[in-house]
Amino acid sequence: MVVEALRDARVVVTGAGGGIGAALARRFAAEGARVVVNDLDADAARKVADEIGAAVVPGDASGIVPAARTALGGGIDVFCANAGVGTGGGPEAEDAAWELAWDVNVMAHVRAARALLPEWLERGQGRFVSTVSAAGLLTMIAAAPYSVTKHGALAFAEWLSLTYRHRGVRVHAVCPQGVRTAMLDSTGPAGDLVLTPGAIEPEDVAEAVMRGIAEERFLILPHPEVAGYYAARAAEPERWLGGMNKLQRGYEAVLARQAGTEEAAAGAGGAEGRLA
Repeated sequence: MVVEALRDARVVVTGAGGGIGAALARRFAAEGARVVVNDLDADAARKVADEIGAAVVPGDASGIVPAARTALGGGIDVFCANAGVGTGGGPEAEDAAWELAWDVNVMAHVRAARALLPEWLERGQGRFVSTVSAAGLLTMIAAAPYSVTKHGALAFAEWLSLTYRHRGVRVHAVCPQGVRTAMLDSTGPAGDLVLTPGAIEPEDVAEAVMRGIAEERFLILPHPEVAGYYAARAAEPERWLGGMNKLQRGYEAVLARQAGTEEAAAGAGGAEGRLA
C-alpha cells in the first residue's frame, strides 16, 4: 500500500532500534518520508538509520523533539511514540518498576505532545501515532505495570484525538497483541500462553499502521480479533473477567509445573552429589 500523504513527510520514530519501531522506520522511508530514528541503544539506532538513509537522534525518547526537529530541517509532521517497556509483576513490583513503566509508556507521550502541539496547531496539521498494545484495550496477565500504563497511553491518545481533531491533529492508537520481538521473548510463560500462538511479525504491524493512516482510523488493530475481545469486554465484563481469570489460573499451573520440575532436578542433583 502506498500512502501518498507520507511522501516527503518528516517522521520521527522512537524505540526504532529494533522490533516494531525499526519496521515502522523502514516502512515510512519506503513511502518516501524523511525519517529520524530514535532509540536508547545508539548503535542499534544508527544501524537502522544507515540502512534506510535516515537521520539518527539516540537517547531517551522523552526529550527528543527539539533535536529531531532540527535533524528534519525545522519541523515534524508525524511522531510515532513507539518506545515502551514491558514491566511485569503486580503490586509487589518495586516502585521503581512502576515509575519506569509510567515514565516511558505514558509520560514520554505527554512530553512529546507538549513539544509538538504548538507547531501543529499553528499550521493546522500533525499526526501522532501511539504504539499502545492490546493490553491497553484489554489487560495482560502477570504484568500490572505494563497493563495499567498502556491503558493510560490509550486514554491519552483518545484525549488528544477528541481535543484536537477539529484543528487538524490526527491520532492513531496501535494495539497489537503478540509481535515477534525481543519484548515478546521476555514475557516468559505468560507470553507463551497468551501471545506467542498468534504472534505476527513487526512488518505486519507496520503494514497495519499504513492502512490505518490511509483510512484515517484512530484504532489500529494488527490482530483483527482484538476488536471482538474488546467488544466482549464492554458488553459482558463478568464473562470476560472469568475468561481472563481462566488464563491466569493456567499461567499459575505452568509456574507450578516449572517449580516442580526445578525442585525435582535440584533433588536429583543433590542425590548424585551424595552418591559421588
